[in-house]
Amino acid sequence: MHTGGYGFDRATLLGIFSSLSGSSEAGFALNCCLQLHCLTVKTGFTSEVEVMTALVKAYSDLGGDAADCYKLFLETNSHKDVICWTGIITALAEREPEESFFLFRQLLREGISPDWYTFSSVLKACAGLMTEKHALSVHCLVIKSGFDGDTVLANSLIHAYARCSCMALSKQVFDLMESHDLVSWNSMLKVYALHGQGKEALQLFVQMDFQPDSTTFVALLSACSHAGLVENGISIFDAMSTDYGVAPQLDHYACMVDILGRAGRVLEAQELINRMPMQPDSVVWSALLGACRKHGNAQLAITAAVKLKELEPSKSLGYVQLSNICCSGGRFDEAGLIRNEMNWSRVKKEPGLSWIEIGNQIHEFASGGRRHPLRDKIYAKLDVFIGKLKELGYTPETCLALHDLEEEHKEEQLYYHSEKLALVFATMKESSLPRVIKIMKNIRICVDCHNFMKIAADLLNREIIVRDSNRFHHFKSRICSCNDYW
Repeated sequence: MHTGGYGFDRATLLGIFSSLSGSSEAGFALNCCLQLHCLTVKTGFTSEVEVMTALVKAYSDLGGDAADCYKLFLETNSHKDVICWTGIITALAEREPEESFFLFRQLLREGISPDWYTFSSVLKACAGLMTEKHALSVHCLVIKSGFDGDTVLANSLIHAYARCSCMALSKQVFDLMESHDLVSWNSMLKVYALHGQGKEALQLFVQMDFQPDSTTFVALLSACSHAGLVENGISIFDAMSTDYGVAPQLDHYACMVDILGRAGRVLEAQELINRMPMQPDSVVWSALLGACRKHGNAQLAITAAVKLKELEPSKSLGYVQLSNICCSGGRFDEAGLIRNEMNWSRVKKEPGLSWIEIGNQIHEFASGGRRHPLRDKIYAKLDVFIGKLKELGYTPETCLALHDLEEEHKEEQLYYHSEKLALVFATMKESSLPRVIKIMKNIRICVDCHNFMKIAADLLNREIIVRDSNRFHHFKSRICSCNDYW
Protein backbone atom coordinates (compact mmCIF):
# COMPACT_ATOMS: atom_id res chain seq x y z
CA MET A 1 0.00 0.00 0.00
CA HIS A 2 1.18 3.48 -0.63
CA THR A 3 0.26 7.16 -0.63
CA GLY A 4 2.15 9.81 -2.54
CA GLY A 5 4.26 7.17 -4.27
CA TYR A 6 5.92 5.80 -1.11
CA GLY A 7 4.92 2.51 0.44
CA PHE A 8 4.58 1.80 4.14
CA ASP A 9 3.72 -1.21 6.21
CA ARG A 10 2.84 -2.19 9.76
CA ALA A 11 6.42 -1.64 10.97
CA THR A 12 6.33 1.92 9.61
CA LEU A 13 3.18 2.75 11.55
CA LEU A 14 4.46 1.13 14.73
CA GLY A 15 7.66 3.16 14.53
CA ILE A 16 5.81 6.43 13.97
CA PHE A 17 3.33 5.81 16.80
CA SER A 18 6.25 4.99 19.10
CA SER A 19 8.00 8.25 18.22
CA LEU A 20 4.81 10.24 18.77
CA SER A 21 4.35 8.71 22.25
CA GLY A 22 7.64 10.23 23.36
CA SER A 23 7.04 13.65 21.81
CA SER A 24 7.43 16.76 23.96
CA GLU A 25 5.04 18.69 21.68
CA ALA A 26 1.85 16.96 22.85
CA GLY A 27 -0.61 19.15 20.95
CA PHE A 28 1.15 18.78 17.59
CA ALA A 29 1.80 15.07 18.15
CA LEU A 30 -1.85 14.46 19.09
CA ASN A 31 -2.93 16.07 15.82
CA CYS A 32 -0.47 13.86 13.91
CA CYS A 33 -1.84 10.86 15.80
CA LEU A 34 -5.35 11.73 14.66
CA GLN A 35 -4.25 11.97 11.02
CA LEU A 36 -2.42 8.65 11.23
CA HIS A 37 -5.50 7.12 12.81
CA CYS A 38 -7.50 8.18 9.75
CA LEU A 39 -4.80 6.66 7.54
CA THR A 40 -4.93 3.32 9.38
CA VAL A 41 -8.69 3.20 8.89
CA LYS A 42 -8.36 4.11 5.19
CA THR A 43 -5.67 1.52 4.53
CA GLY A 44 -7.21 -1.30 6.56
CA PHE A 45 -4.54 -1.55 9.25
CA THR A 46 -7.22 -1.39 11.95
CA SER A 47 -7.36 -5.17 11.65
CA GLU A 48 -3.78 -5.37 12.94
CA VAL A 49 -3.85 -5.75 16.73
CA GLU A 50 -0.28 -4.46 17.09
CA VAL A 51 -1.13 -1.26 15.20
CA MET A 52 -4.28 -0.60 17.23
CA THR A 53 -2.42 -1.26 20.48
CA ALA A 54 0.29 1.22 19.48
CA LEU A 55 -2.39 3.75 18.52
CA VAL A 56 -4.12 3.42 21.91
CA LYS A 57 -0.76 3.89 23.66
CA ALA A 58 0.07 6.97 21.59
CA TYR A 59 -3.32 8.58 22.30
CA SER A 60 -2.97 7.80 26.00
CA ASP A 61 0.62 9.06 26.31
CA LEU A 62 -0.32 12.32 24.58
CA GLY A 63 -3.27 13.03 26.87
CA GLY A 64 -5.98 11.94 24.46
CA ASP A 65 -9.50 11.31 25.70
CA ALA A 66 -9.78 8.09 27.74
CA ALA A 67 -13.17 7.33 26.16
CA ASP A 68 -11.59 7.48 22.68
CA CYS A 69 -8.90 5.02 23.78
CA TYR A 70 -11.56 2.63 25.06
CA LYS A 71 -13.54 2.96 21.84
CA LEU A 72 -10.44 2.09 19.82
CA PHE A 73 -9.89 -0.98 21.99
CA LEU A 74 -13.47 -2.14 21.37
CA GLU A 75 -13.08 -1.58 17.62
CA THR A 76 -10.04 -3.84 17.42
CA ASN A 77 -11.44 -6.66 15.34
CA SER A 78 -8.67 -9.23 15.58
CA HIS A 79 -7.89 -11.44 18.57
CA LYS A 80 -6.87 -9.27 21.53
CA ASP A 81 -3.69 -10.59 23.10
CA VAL A 82 -2.20 -9.73 26.48
CA ILE A 83 -0.31 -6.78 24.94
CA CYS A 84 -3.54 -5.30 23.62
CA TRP A 85 -5.33 -5.75 26.96
CA THR A 86 -2.38 -4.30 28.85
CA GLY A 87 -2.37 -1.30 26.51
CA ILE A 88 -5.93 -0.27 27.37
CA ILE A 89 -5.51 -1.11 31.08
CA THR A 90 -2.45 1.18 31.10
CA ALA A 91 -4.26 3.93 29.18
CA LEU A 92 -7.08 4.03 31.74
CA ALA A 93 -5.12 3.22 34.92
CA GLU A 94 -4.63 6.76 36.20
CA ARG A 95 -7.55 8.59 34.59
CA GLU A 96 -10.27 5.92 34.87
CA PRO A 97 -8.97 3.46 37.50
CA GLU A 98 -12.34 1.77 38.06
CA GLU A 99 -12.71 1.04 34.35
CA SER A 100 -9.09 -0.10 34.18
CA PHE A 101 -9.63 -2.60 37.00
CA PHE A 102 -12.85 -3.81 35.37
CA LEU A 103 -10.91 -4.55 32.18
CA PHE A 104 -8.27 -6.40 34.19
CA ARG A 105 -10.97 -8.65 35.60
CA GLN A 106 -12.34 -9.12 32.08
CA LEU A 107 -8.87 -10.15 30.90
CA LEU A 108 -8.82 -12.85 33.58
CA ARG A 109 -12.28 -14.05 32.55
CA GLU A 110 -11.03 -14.36 28.96
CA GLY A 111 -8.41 -16.81 30.23
CA ILE A 112 -5.47 -14.54 29.38
CA SER A 113 -2.55 -14.65 31.79
CA PRO A 114 -1.40 -11.18 32.88
CA ASP A 115 2.30 -10.46 32.47
CA TRP A 116 4.68 -8.18 34.34
CA TYR A 117 3.52 -5.08 32.43
CA THR A 118 -0.14 -5.88 33.11
CA PHE A 119 0.45 -6.13 36.86
CA SER A 120 2.48 -2.93 36.84
CA SER A 121 -0.40 -1.04 35.19
CA VAL A 122 -3.24 -2.48 37.22
CA LEU A 123 -1.41 -1.60 40.44
CA LYS A 124 -1.50 2.03 39.31
CA ALA A 125 -5.26 1.63 38.97
CA CYS A 126 -5.41 0.16 42.50
CA ALA A 127 -3.62 3.25 43.81
CA GLY A 128 -6.28 5.39 42.15
CA LEU A 129 -9.17 3.30 43.45
CA MET A 130 -7.84 3.64 47.02
CA THR A 131 -9.62 0.52 48.27
CA GLU A 132 -7.65 -2.14 50.09
CA LYS A 133 -9.47 -5.14 48.61
CA HIS A 134 -8.40 -4.32 45.03
CA ALA A 135 -4.72 -4.05 45.95
CA LEU A 136 -4.92 -7.26 48.00
CA SER A 137 -6.51 -9.21 45.15
CA VAL A 138 -3.84 -8.10 42.67
CA HIS A 139 -1.10 -8.82 45.22
CA CYS A 140 -2.39 -12.40 45.53
CA LEU A 141 -2.25 -12.80 41.75
CA VAL A 142 1.27 -11.36 41.62
CA ILE A 143 2.39 -14.05 44.09
CA LYS A 144 0.45 -16.79 42.30
CA SER A 145 2.03 -15.79 38.97
CA GLY A 146 5.55 -16.01 40.40
CA PHE A 147 6.32 -12.28 40.34
CA ASP A 148 6.49 -11.83 44.12
CA GLY A 149 10.27 -11.47 44.02
CA ASP A 150 10.16 -8.65 41.46
CA THR A 151 11.48 -5.38 42.89
CA VAL A 152 9.56 -3.08 40.55
CA LEU A 153 6.22 -4.71 41.29
CA ALA A 154 6.99 -4.66 45.01
CA ASN A 155 7.61 -0.91 44.71
CA SER A 156 4.24 -0.54 42.97
CA LEU A 157 2.58 -2.49 45.77
CA ILE A 158 4.14 -0.21 48.38
CA HIS A 159 2.66 2.79 46.59
CA ALA A 160 -0.75 1.15 46.00
CA TYR A 161 -1.16 0.10 49.63
CA ALA A 162 -0.14 3.55 50.82
CA ARG A 163 -2.84 5.18 48.67
CA CYS A 164 -5.33 2.72 50.16
CA SER A 165 -4.46 3.90 53.70
CA CYS A 166 -2.71 0.59 54.44
CA MET A 167 0.60 1.74 55.85
CA ALA A 168 1.18 -1.56 57.62
CA LEU A 169 0.90 -3.51 54.35
CA SER A 170 3.24 -1.08 52.58
CA LYS A 171 5.82 -1.64 55.29
CA GLN A 172 5.26 -5.40 55.20
CA VAL A 173 5.97 -5.48 51.46
CA PHE A 174 9.08 -3.34 51.97
CA ASP A 175 10.38 -5.49 54.83
CA LEU A 176 9.86 -8.76 52.93
CA MET A 177 11.67 -7.59 49.78
CA GLU A 178 14.82 -9.58 49.03
CA SER A 179 16.58 -6.50 47.72
CA HIS A 180 15.74 -2.81 47.64
CA ASP A 181 16.59 -0.30 44.95
CA LEU A 182 16.55 3.48 45.29
CA VAL A 183 12.88 3.57 44.24
CA SER A 184 12.03 1.17 47.08
CA TRP A 185 13.56 3.46 49.69
CA ASN A 186 11.99 6.56 48.15
CA SER A 187 8.59 4.86 47.93
CA MET A 188 8.62 3.95 51.61
CA LEU A 189 9.73 7.46 52.55
CA LYS A 190 6.77 8.81 50.55
CA VAL A 191 4.44 6.49 52.46
CA TYR A 192 5.56 7.98 55.75
CA ALA A 193 5.27 11.49 54.31
CA LEU A 194 1.72 10.94 53.05
CA HIS A 195 0.58 9.72 56.46
CA GLY A 196 2.37 12.30 58.59
CA GLN A 197 4.93 9.87 60.02
CA GLY A 198 7.93 12.20 59.98
CA LYS A 199 10.00 10.52 62.70
CA GLU A 200 9.63 7.13 61.01
CA ALA A 201 10.79 8.68 57.74
CA LEU A 202 13.90 10.09 59.39
CA GLN A 203 14.67 6.73 61.01
CA LEU A 204 14.33 4.97 57.66
CA PHE A 205 16.61 7.51 55.99
CA VAL A 206 19.38 6.64 58.46
CA GLN A 207 19.11 2.97 57.39
CA MET A 208 19.19 3.78 53.67
CA ASP A 209 22.10 2.10 51.87
CA PHE A 210 21.77 4.03 48.59
CA GLN A 211 23.01 7.47 47.67
CA PRO A 212 19.89 9.66 48.05
CA ASP A 213 18.65 11.63 45.05
CA SER A 214 16.37 14.62 44.50
CA THR A 215 13.24 12.49 45.01
CA THR A 216 14.55 11.22 48.36
CA PHE A 217 14.80 14.74 49.70
CA VAL A 218 11.36 15.75 48.44
CA ALA A 219 9.92 12.80 50.39
CA LEU A 220 11.96 13.62 53.50
CA LEU A 221 11.11 17.32 53.48
CA SER A 222 7.46 16.53 52.85
CA ALA A 223 7.49 14.11 55.80
CA CYS A 224 9.02 16.78 58.04
CA SER A 225 6.44 19.29 56.84
CA HIS A 226 3.46 17.00 57.46
CA ALA A 227 4.74 16.07 60.91
CA GLY A 228 5.77 19.58 61.99
CA LEU A 229 9.48 18.70 62.30
CA VAL A 230 10.69 22.18 61.50
CA GLU A 231 14.31 22.05 62.65
CA ASN A 232 14.83 18.61 61.10
CA GLY A 233 13.51 19.94 57.81
CA ILE A 234 15.83 22.95 57.87
CA SER A 235 18.84 20.72 58.61
CA ILE A 236 17.96 18.33 55.76
CA PHE A 237 17.50 21.19 53.31
CA ASP A 238 20.90 22.64 54.25
CA ALA A 239 22.59 19.22 54.03
CA MET A 240 21.21 18.43 50.58
CA SER A 241 23.80 20.38 48.65
CA THR A 242 26.63 20.48 51.20
CA ASP A 243 26.67 16.79 52.21
CA TYR A 244 24.99 15.01 49.31
CA GLY A 245 25.60 17.24 46.29
CA VAL A 246 21.90 17.53 45.41
CA ALA A 247 20.91 21.03 44.31
CA PRO A 248 17.48 22.12 45.63
CA GLN A 249 14.76 22.30 42.97
CA LEU A 250 11.27 23.81 42.97
CA ASP A 251 9.73 20.91 44.90
CA HIS A 252 12.30 21.23 47.68
CA TYR A 253 11.70 24.97 48.00
CA ALA A 254 7.93 24.37 48.15
CA CYS A 255 8.45 21.94 51.02
CA MET A 256 10.64 24.43 52.86
CA VAL A 257 8.09 27.22 52.44
CA ASP A 258 5.51 24.83 53.90
CA ILE A 259 7.82 23.86 56.78
CA LEU A 260 8.56 27.47 57.71
CA GLY A 261 4.93 28.45 57.26
CA ARG A 262 3.82 25.69 59.63
CA ALA A 263 6.02 27.19 62.33
CA GLY A 264 4.60 30.68 61.79
CA ARG A 265 7.85 31.86 60.22
CA VAL A 266 5.99 33.31 57.26
CA LEU A 267 8.42 36.18 56.62
CA GLU A 268 11.32 33.71 56.51
CA ALA A 269 9.34 31.71 53.97
CA GLN A 270 8.91 34.87 51.90
CA GLU A 271 12.63 35.61 52.12
CA LEU A 272 13.42 32.07 50.97
CA ILE A 273 11.18 32.58 47.93
CA ASN A 274 13.00 35.83 47.14
CA ARG A 275 16.36 34.00 47.27
CA MET A 276 15.32 31.13 45.00
CA PRO A 277 17.61 30.74 41.96
CA MET A 278 14.57 29.99 39.77
CA GLN A 279 11.10 31.48 39.38
CA PRO A 280 8.68 30.11 42.01
CA ASP A 281 5.85 28.02 40.58
CA SER A 282 2.23 27.65 41.68
CA VAL A 283 3.13 24.98 44.27
CA VAL A 284 5.50 27.40 46.03
CA TRP A 285 2.97 30.23 46.08
CA SER A 286 0.24 27.85 47.19
CA ALA A 287 2.41 26.76 50.14
CA LEU A 288 2.96 30.39 51.14
CA LEU A 289 -0.75 31.12 50.78
CA GLY A 290 -1.58 28.19 53.06
CA ALA A 291 0.83 29.55 55.68
CA CYS A 292 -0.80 32.98 55.45
CA ARG A 293 -4.22 31.37 55.93
CA LYS A 294 -3.03 29.53 59.02
CA HIS A 295 -1.34 32.53 60.64
CA GLY A 296 -3.57 35.35 59.40
CA ASN A 297 -1.04 37.34 57.38
CA ALA A 298 -3.58 38.93 55.05
CA GLN A 299 -1.20 41.34 53.28
CA LEU A 300 1.25 38.65 52.24
CA ALA A 301 -1.68 36.38 51.37
CA ILE A 302 -2.81 38.92 48.79
CA THR A 303 0.65 38.85 47.19
CA ALA A 304 0.68 35.05 47.11
CA ALA A 305 -2.89 34.83 45.79
CA VAL A 306 -2.18 37.31 42.99
CA LYS A 307 0.89 35.30 41.93
CA LEU A 308 -1.11 32.09 42.09
CA LYS A 309 -3.90 33.55 39.96
CA GLU A 310 -1.34 34.73 37.39
CA LEU A 311 0.17 31.26 37.12
CA GLU A 312 -3.14 29.35 37.25
CA PRO A 313 -5.87 31.77 36.13
CA SER A 314 -8.42 29.03 35.54
CA LYS A 315 -8.11 27.43 39.00
CA SER A 316 -10.09 28.45 42.05
CA LEU A 317 -7.54 27.89 44.85
CA GLY A 318 -6.17 31.45 44.96
CA TYR A 319 -9.63 33.01 44.99
CA VAL A 320 -11.06 30.64 47.60
CA GLN A 321 -8.13 30.87 50.01
CA LEU A 322 -8.02 34.66 49.81
CA SER A 323 -11.79 34.89 50.31
CA ASN A 324 -11.50 32.65 53.39
CA ILE A 325 -8.75 34.83 54.86
CA CYS A 326 -10.88 37.93 54.37
CA CYS A 327 -13.88 36.22 56.01
CA SER A 328 -11.74 35.09 58.95
CA GLY A 329 -10.69 38.72 59.47
CA GLY A 330 -14.25 39.99 59.24
CA ARG A 331 -13.63 41.74 55.89
CA PHE A 332 -16.73 40.36 54.23
CA ASP A 333 -16.98 43.11 51.59
CA GLU A 334 -13.51 42.21 50.31
CA ALA A 335 -14.44 38.54 50.31
CA GLY A 336 -17.52 39.38 48.25
CA LEU A 337 -15.43 41.27 45.71
CA ILE A 338 -13.09 38.28 45.36
CA ARG A 339 -16.05 35.97 44.75
CA ASN A 340 -17.39 38.41 42.16
CA GLU A 341 -14.01 38.50 40.44
CA MET A 342 -14.04 34.71 40.40
CA ASN A 343 -17.47 34.74 38.76
CA TRP A 344 -16.48 37.38 36.20
CA SER A 345 -13.42 35.32 35.29
CA ARG A 346 -15.69 32.26 34.95
CA VAL A 347 -13.57 30.29 37.38
CA LYS A 348 -15.52 27.41 38.86
CA LYS A 349 -14.79 25.94 42.29
CA GLU A 350 -14.44 22.19 42.02
CA PRO A 351 -17.45 20.58 43.70
CA GLY A 352 -16.70 18.57 46.82
CA LEU A 353 -17.05 14.82 46.39
CA SER A 354 -16.37 12.03 48.87
CA TRP A 355 -16.30 8.26 48.59
CA ILE A 356 -16.63 5.55 51.20
CA GLU A 357 -16.63 1.77 50.87
CA ILE A 358 -19.38 -0.05 52.74
CA GLY A 359 -19.36 -3.82 52.33
CA ASN A 360 -18.40 -4.41 48.72
CA GLN A 361 -19.82 -1.20 47.34
CA ILE A 362 -18.36 2.28 46.86
CA HIS A 363 -20.78 5.09 47.75
CA GLU A 364 -20.29 8.61 46.38
CA PHE A 365 -21.50 11.79 48.05
CA ALA A 366 -21.61 15.33 46.71
CA SER A 367 -21.78 18.37 48.96
CA GLY A 368 -25.45 18.93 49.73
CA GLY A 369 -26.24 15.27 49.07
CA ARG A 370 -29.51 16.14 47.35
CA ARG A 371 -29.10 13.50 44.66
CA HIS A 372 -28.53 10.60 47.05
CA PRO A 373 -31.54 8.25 47.19
CA LEU A 374 -31.31 8.04 51.01
CA ARG A 375 -30.79 11.78 51.55
CA ASP A 376 -33.77 12.21 53.91
CA LYS A 377 -32.58 9.41 56.20
CA ILE A 378 -28.98 10.70 56.04
CA TYR A 379 -30.12 14.24 56.91
CA ALA A 380 -32.14 12.95 59.86
CA LYS A 381 -29.22 10.88 61.16
CA LEU A 382 -26.87 13.84 60.62
CA ASP A 383 -29.04 16.15 62.75
CA VAL A 384 -28.93 13.68 65.65
CA PHE A 385 -25.20 13.09 65.19
CA ILE A 386 -24.38 16.80 65.17
CA GLY A 387 -26.43 17.27 68.34
CA LYS A 388 -24.24 14.69 70.09
CA LEU A 389 -21.06 16.31 68.76
CA LYS A 390 -22.13 19.73 70.03
CA GLU A 391 -22.55 18.23 73.50
CA LEU A 392 -18.89 17.16 73.24
CA GLY A 393 -17.74 20.63 72.21
CA TYR A 394 -18.20 20.82 68.44
CA THR A 395 -18.77 24.40 67.28
CA PRO A 396 -19.38 24.99 63.55
CA GLU A 397 -16.82 27.31 61.91
CA THR A 398 -19.40 29.65 60.40
CA CYS A 399 -16.90 32.46 59.86
CA LEU A 400 -15.93 30.90 56.52
CA ALA A 401 -19.53 30.63 55.26
CA LEU A 402 -21.08 33.35 53.14
CA HIS A 403 -21.63 36.41 55.33
CA ASP A 404 -25.00 37.31 53.80
CA LEU A 405 -26.62 34.15 55.21
CA GLU A 406 -28.35 33.88 58.55
CA GLU A 407 -26.26 32.09 61.20
CA GLU A 408 -28.66 29.13 61.14
CA HIS A 409 -28.22 28.76 57.37
CA LYS A 410 -24.44 29.08 57.65
CA GLU A 411 -24.37 26.05 59.94
CA GLU A 412 -26.68 24.13 57.63
CA GLN A 413 -24.37 24.88 54.68
CA LEU A 414 -21.42 23.41 56.60
CA TYR A 415 -23.33 20.34 57.78
CA TYR A 416 -23.88 19.01 54.28
CA HIS A 417 -20.25 18.82 53.17
CA SER A 418 -19.63 15.54 51.38
CA GLU A 419 -17.28 13.94 53.93
CA LYS A 420 -19.79 14.53 56.75
CA LEU A 421 -22.51 12.84 54.71
CA ALA A 422 -20.21 9.90 53.96
CA LEU A 423 -19.35 9.43 57.64
CA VAL A 424 -22.96 9.61 58.79
CA PHE A 425 -23.99 7.16 56.08
CA ALA A 426 -21.40 4.72 57.42
CA THR A 427 -22.83 5.01 60.95
CA MET A 428 -26.34 4.11 59.72
CA LYS A 429 -25.24 0.46 59.76
CA GLU A 430 -23.62 0.37 63.18
CA SER A 431 -23.37 -3.43 63.25
CA SER A 432 -20.99 -3.36 60.27
CA LEU A 433 -19.11 -0.18 61.19
CA PRO A 434 -15.38 -0.94 60.74
CA ARG A 435 -12.77 -0.17 63.36
CA VAL A 436 -11.11 2.19 60.89
CA ILE A 437 -13.44 4.34 58.78
CA LYS A 438 -11.84 5.43 55.49
CA ILE A 439 -13.16 8.34 53.43
CA MET A 440 -11.69 9.65 50.17
CA LYS A 441 -12.23 13.28 49.14
CA ASN A 442 -11.35 15.04 45.88
CA ILE A 443 -10.50 18.47 47.33
CA ARG A 444 -8.89 19.81 50.47
CA ILE A 445 -10.82 19.20 53.70
CA CYS A 446 -12.15 22.42 55.24
CA VAL A 447 -11.47 23.64 58.79
CA ASP A 448 -14.99 22.84 59.99
CA CYS A 449 -14.99 19.28 58.64
CA HIS A 450 -11.54 18.78 60.16
CA ASN A 451 -12.85 19.77 63.60
CA PHE A 452 -15.97 17.66 63.02
CA MET A 453 -13.92 14.53 62.27
CA LYS A 454 -11.72 14.92 65.35
CA ILE A 455 -14.71 14.93 67.71
CA ALA A 456 -16.58 12.31 65.67
CA ALA A 457 -13.65 9.90 66.04
CA ASP A 458 -13.87 10.38 69.81
CA LEU A 459 -17.66 9.90 69.87
CA LEU A 460 -17.53 6.74 67.72
CA ASN A 461 -14.39 5.40 69.44
CA ARG A 462 -12.98 4.77 65.99
CA GLU A 463 -10.06 5.93 63.90
CA ILE A 464 -11.27 7.97 60.93
CA ILE A 465 -8.96 8.38 57.95
CA VAL A 466 -9.74 11.06 55.40
CA ARG A 467 -7.62 11.27 52.31
CA ASP A 468 -8.03 14.71 50.74
CA SER A 469 -6.25 16.20 47.73
CA ASN A 470 -3.15 16.99 49.82
CA ARG A 471 -2.59 14.13 52.23
CA PHE A 472 -4.02 11.58 54.67
CA HIS A 473 -5.60 12.75 57.90
CA HIS A 474 -5.70 10.17 60.71
CA PHE A 475 -8.27 11.26 63.32
CA LYS A 476 -8.18 9.54 66.69
CA SER A 477 -9.04 10.67 70.23
CA ARG A 478 -9.62 14.29 69.10
CA ILE A 479 -6.21 14.52 67.47
CA CYS A 480 -5.26 14.55 63.78
CA SER A 481 -1.95 13.32 62.44
CA CYS A 482 -1.45 16.65 60.63
CA ASN A 483 -1.42 18.58 63.93
CA ASP A 484 -4.10 20.85 62.47
CA TYR A 485 -1.93 22.14 59.63
CA TRP A 486 -2.57 21.00 56.08
